Amino acid sequence: MPVRFTVGPLSLAALLTLAACGQRSTDLILPGGIPARTDLHQASTLPPESVRTVARRDYGWRLIYHPDRAPPNAGQGAARALCGLERRPVARIENIPRLDPYSDPGAVIIDVYCG
Repeated sequence: MPVRFTVGPLSLAALLTLAACGQRSTDLILPGGIPARTDLHQASTLPPESVRTVARRDYGWRLIYHPDRAPPNAGQGAARALCGLERRPVARIENIPRLDPYSDPGAVIIDVYCG
């Protein structure tokens, strides 16, 4: 007597196996409600050649950029844009001294605190 089986259960098992091997969800959210896939360099409104690093921190934002490659008051504009991602005003901007000024000559670090 031949053994009969249907294609349906095997297809379902194959589909579930393939789905489990796929990429995980990338809908991660940074503190402040910003999607992790947001291009923070572009969101800072600074010219691309001036931006080195834009990072979300617990207190707000850390921005490393070259002021000589950006328009005047670019740091303040970037702070407003980054806090604007969170729909909050800028509370304060702190200039952070460079520990190794020779690693990226001319770059400055600012910490942006959002209100």
